[in-house]
Amino acid sequence: MATQPVPFAPFEWLIAWRYLRARRATGGVSTMTWISLIGITLAVFALIATLSVRSGFRAEFVDTILGANAHVTVYQIGEVTPTGAVDRTISDYDEMAEALRGVPGVTRAAPIVRGQVMANLRQSNAGVQVYGMSAENLASLPRIADPETAQGDIARYDQGIAIGSGVALELGAQVGDRIKLISPNGVKTAFGTSPRINAYEVTYIFSAGRYDIDRVRVYLPLAEAQTFFNREGVADEIEVMVDSPEAVESYATALLESAGGRAQLWTWRDASGGFLRALEVEDNVMFIILSILVLIAAMNIVSGLIMLVKNKGRDIGILRTMGLTEGSVLRVFFICGAFTGLIGTAMGVVLGCLFALYIDPLFSFVNYVMGGGVWDPSIRGIYALPAQLNLPDVLSAVALSLGLAFVVTIFPARRAARMNPVEALRYE
Repeated sequence: MATQPVPFAPFEWLIAWRYLRARRATGGVSTMTWISLIGITLAVFALIATLSVRSGFRAEFVDTILGANAHVTVYQIGEVTPTGAVDRTISDYDEMAEALRGVPGVTRAAPIVRGQVMANLRQSNAGVQVYGMSAENLASLPRIADPETAQGDIARYDQGIAIGSGVALELGAQVGDRIKLISPNGVKTAFGTSPRINAYEVTYIFSAGRYDIDRVRVYLPLAEAQTFFNREGVADEIEVMVDSPEAVESYATALLESAGGRAQLWTWRDASGGFLRALEVEDNVMFIILSILVLIAAMNIVSGLIMLVKNKGRDIGILRTMGLTEGSVLRVFFICGAFTGLIGTAMGVVLGCLFALYIDPLFSFVNYVMGGGVWDPSIRGIYALPAQLNLPDVLSAVALSLGLAFVVTIFPARRAARMNPVEALRYE
């Protein structure tokens, strides 16, 4: 009694390899194999490149938010003063900041004074946001206190002012220049409120990595900011940073208890949640679109296998009469299609990983060829196209490509296996 061959026996691989080899008589099959291979390669490359850019953009966006902004902003509900104005300032800000620092997981709590003013240097003007903050707290901001991207000496911050690189560019300012800050809510006199104009030396120029931060932000020593904005003895809010900003909601209860009954919280997710949700929607849509692209590339395998089955009908008939089972024939043609998908996926993974790893020189080359200005930070927020290669992204691309390649290969392989050997040899 004849024994059944072992699945994926060596002779099945040998037959599949002979069918995949280029021959003059089956040039069309060879061409379709190459088209399928290139299609799978490019589709997987596009998928990995898109996923890496998506991950890099989100990581860079979140990192610049968390590195230069508060993870949680603590402020107070306003109280109506006898004059009818609403007072939201914090008078016991030192005690509140100390209490917030005692919350487990809180790494930083900094009282600040905020205000919008006009900055002037010579004939240039720019609207800026002033953050009044102590030197100690400014030095603890990761994206601000970065000596690799900054100019000047942050240790001299108490003697002047720190400005963003975008503000410096707008005003044409350098370290050592004296810029004027002009506030309409200045000194109160018998004739009304007159604008307050003070000049400060630029002692530090920072780059937070985000255009919208560098373009408008200015830091002023806390005591000077309190005087400038008529906030003597009070602060507007307290910036809080935590160990796990991705889980910032878990700190809410403890922070509210430490800050007091009038306290309110505003997290970084509240400020940027809409943009992050838009990114997630865009990511899902792009993944679906690129998955369809991979499916289209995988369908070329079907076309190639159908042509191969048609051209190899005589061979199939002979192999069946020699005792080859339907399962063996199915596996032979499955190997042909799966091998194409496997090689194409591997090449696409290599190209996609190289793109993610060398995106900076590639982007510089494209920018050079296009004459510059390809990436506008004022529109995109960050200064360069980022890419972050994550193993889950690569694995998802590989699983999608191989899964589709294996599935679509089954149908033409089953057609070949069910071919009647008598019909295949009738006209030979």
